[in-house]
Amino acid sequence: MKPTDARSRTRRATRQAISDAATQLFFERGFDNVTIDEIAAVAGVGRMTVFNHFPRKEDMFFDRDAEGREILRNTLRRLDLCVPPIEALHQLAHQLVAEESRYLDFSEMGQAYIKTIEGSEPLKARARAIRDELAQVVATALVECVGQEACDPDAHLAAEILLATWGTAFIQAHRRFRRNRDPEEARGVFLAIVDRGTIALKAAMVGTPYV
Repeated sequence: MKPTDARSRTRRATRQAISDAATQLFFERGFDNVTIDEIAAVAGVGRMTVFNHFPRKEDMFFDRDAEGREILRNTLRRLDLCVPPIEALHQLAHQLVAEESRYLDFSEMGQAYIKTIEGSEPLKARARAIRDELAQVVATALVECVGQEACDPDAHLAAEILLATWGTAFIQAHRRFRRNRDPEEARGVFLAIVDRGTIALKAAMVGTPYV
């Protein structure tokens, strides 16, 4: 094994240890009641090591954000020419559910995640910012995959509708799980809303290269 490979593996392991320690503490005590020093102590690293991996405390909670963005980008970068971009994103939602993706974790663990966000103003603010950033990611990926100008208003409208649809589906699915504790039913709620929202999105994008 090359030294750089070993270093990369060590770095990933350290990052995961920090994230796991932070998540455990956030779930147990609430995001706002946990300090960086406490996270470092549980993870067995120094304070500066924490900041080397996570510039902000919120980044430890939303540690899968970058991976989620890449999934969206790759869906459109690897687009089958026979599948329009909006339909490719629709199929992605179904694929994530079929794979029981950790992004759609309608379970007790998922409920702990939602409860932690609801109990923290900084986390709620960061979640809203991530939503806006994801809309920009989608808009940029859309224009790139069909060769449109970056400022194409149709792409930005499509991205906003898509994020509104997925966001509503996510919240409503978690609410259904909270009531019935049935993950299969929650996944059904998620997909039903995504399906209806996609119909509306396709109607709004008629005459554009996105459908």
